[in-house]
Amino acid sequence: MLRLPPFVYKPAESVDHAVALLNRHGGDCLPVAGGTDLYANMKQRLFTPKVVVGLSSIAPLRYIAYNELTGLTMGALATISQIAASDVVRRYYPALAQAAAAISTPQLRNMGTIGGNVCVDTRCNYYNQNLDWRQALGFCMKKDGEICRVAPSSPKCVAVNSSDTAPVLQAFGGMVHLAGPSGQRDVSVGDFYLADGINAWARRPDEIVTAISLPPPGPFARSAYRKLRLRHSFDFPILGVAAVLHLDEEGVCVAARIVLNAIASRPLEARAAAQRLVGSKLEPEALDAAAEAAYALGKPLDNTSGSIPYRKRMIRVFTRRTLADIAGQATAL
Repeated sequence: MLRLPPFVYKPAESVDHAVALLNRHGGDCLPVAGGTDLYANMKQRLFTPKVVVGLSSIAPLRYIAYNELTGLTMGALATISQIAASDVVRRYYPALAQAAAAISTPQLRNMGTIGGNVCVDTRCNYYNQNLDWRQALGFCMKKDGEICRVAPSSPKCVAVNSSDTAPVLQAFGGMVHLAGPSGQRDVSVGDFYLADGINAWARRPDEIVTAISLPPPGPFARSAYRKLRLRHSFDFPILGVAAVLHLDEEGVCVAARIVLNAIASRPLEARAAAQRLVGSKLEPEALDAAAEAAYALGKPLDNTSGSIPYRKRMIRVFTRRTLADIAGQATAL
């Protein structure tokens, strides 16, 4: 049985208190909300903080609110289950509800939070192993080693982003709201994720995520999310495809965003693929062209389950299926 390393747990009384604790303890401190990812990683000695700051006691961060003018705002402690079941999310942001419902198991969705899923650690076959396994290998760049085992000549870690909600939030043009010693600041979801498996977020060590917001979707917005995973009942994605399309009254696509995930250290926006849809009524030929453009963009590496050729082919397949889901919705216009 893997056991947690010794640490001191300090529950935060407020956002300011949490920030102060993180600032006081520096690199020996990590924040935790639901703990579904952090505690598992601590058991594998991927993280060994001396102090863990508990955020779950900050009740004001546990909410979901919608306004027709400003859109959706989710407090960082809103659980994945709450988001998946929310009538507002299911009606106006169906891809987000789909992504939330696809995360792990019911028990972990009840514990996990949207703030935690946005900040879920990047993953890799050579990193997400127990200490003895990694030690026998000689470790890797992300933890205790010097080279990336996936790409030995790479100057950066290439562990992949495995958040199901991240590509959806980016496709909707979302914002991440942060609190730190210097006050509040907002970062777009697209800028929040960095192309580095180690330094994967724009969040500073002494900051916490307080909320995530999405703009109003518009009257004819359509969205969908598809996830490829090894075990369909629960697992991290080995590919995620999120698409948000804006149509006019005639069903013509006037704007689109397609975001791929779990094939790089950050979600990848497939702009060329989205452009293939603009001006179309989502005819099969347009969907095929967009799927082909997404296929050209994706370059998976040997850092997660499934062979590289298989994961590469599935980019085309899952992009096409995601867009077909939206084309089916569009017939209701």
